[in-house]
Amino acid sequence: MTKKRMDEGAGETADETPGAQGPGFEKSLARLETIVAEMEGGTLPLETMMARFEEGQRLVRYCGAKLGEVERKIELLVKQGDAVTARPFDPSEAGNEEKT
Repeated sequence: MTKKRMDEGAGETADETPGAQGPGFEKSLARLETIVAEMEGGTLPLETMMARFEEGQRLVRYCGAKLGEVERKIELLVKQGDAVTARPFDPSEAGNEEKT
């Protein structure tokens, strides 16, 4: 049985684990953006702010896991002469764009 809780001020229930019979990546990302905007607004009471932070942490983990799944599925199309072949994505070949 999926554990549910009521979001303070949101007026809707959310699964404790996003995506479990619930919203997908896009909806989770949109909710995360809403949470960030609410928190940056600076008008939330402390308890609500903490609840939003916890929800945001769950959403970040969920979205990160989904992005990891997609990354593993990506195939690079490699042109060899006139033929195009597919091979698995190798993050080490992508360069250092994501490293800070």
